[in-house]
Amino acid sequence: MAIEVLASGYTLIEAPRVDEQNRLYFSDVRVNGGVHRRSPDGAIETLIPKRKGVGGLALNEGGGFVAGGKALIYWDEKTRKSRDIFTEFEGRPLKGLNDLQPDDHGSVYVGSLEFDADAGAQSIPCNLFRVDPDGTAIKLWEGIQVTNGLGFSPDRKLLYHCDTATEAVWVYDVTSDRRVKDRRIFAKVQGWPDGMAVDAEGGVFVAMAHAGEVVRIKSDGTIDRRIKMPQSFVTSLTFGGHDLQDLYVVTARDKTAMGTIYRMRSDIPGLPVPKTRFQ
Repeated sequence: MAIEVLASGYTLIEAPRVDEQNRLYFSDVRVNGGVHRRSPDGAIETLIPKRKGVGGLALNEGGGFVAGGKALIYWDEKTRKSRDIFTEFEGRPLKGLNDLQPDDHGSVYVGSLEFDADAGAQSIPCNLFRVDPDGTAIKLWEGIQVTNGLGFSPDRKLLYHCDTATEAVWVYDVTSDRRVKDRRIFAKVQGWPDGMAVDAEGGVFVAMAHAGEVVRIKSDGTIDRRIKMPQSFVTSLTFGGHDLQDLYVVTARDKTAMGTIYRMRSDIPGLPVPKTRFQ
C-alpha cells in the first residue's frame, strides 16, 4: 500500500476531518497548538492559532466546525471566530475534552479528560457526554480510564469507544433516546488505541499510538488487517475524497520524524460522518 506524505513538522497531530472540498482539518495538540486546514493544492492555513489540546473535531452543517480542548467550541466559517458551547458540567469547569463524534441529530458525543496528560498527572477516570445543538449536555457514562476515539456503526445502533489505558475498544448499545447502555469490550488491542474511523462495511479502523500501525477490526471483534506506518506514534485517522477511499493517518513526533500527515488508498470506503448543527 503506497503511503504519501502530505505535511510534516508538527508536535502531535489529532482531529483529522475532510470536508466536501477535500480540505483536511487537523490540530496540533501540544507545543505550538492550533487548528489548521490543508487545501488540495497543499497550502495550509491556521484557523485557530495556538489552541492546545484539540483532540477531536466535527464539521458543522452550513460551515465551520466544533472542536475540543479545555472546552467545546464552535468555530464560525463566516466570522472566523469561535464561541464556547460546553465549558462546565453541574457547576464544575471542564478540564479537557478529547475525541468526539457527531450523530444524525446534529449532537456531538465527546469524551472528557479529568487530568492534565501533558503535565504527567496521574490518570483520573473520564466521562462520556452528549452535547446537543441547544447546548444541553448529558453525562452518558463515567469511569473511562483514558477516553479516545469514538464512532458509530453503520446502523447507528452501536457506539465504539477507545479506552487507551485498558488497551481495548469498547462498545455501547445506543438507546432510542440516544443514550448508551451495556458497555462491554469489543476488541482487545495492544499498543494504546487512539483515534478511530468506521468504514462502510462496519469495520473499525484504529490508530495504535504505541504500535506504529493502524488496525482494522471487523464487526465481530477480530482484527483482519494491520497497516504498518513509517512512524511509531500513530494518533488518529479519517476517510476523505469523493469516494471516501482516501485514508488519512496522522502521527506525533517520535525518534524518526515530527508529527506528519499521511494519505493512502483504502479498498473499503469510509462511512460518511454526520455533521453537527450548532450556530
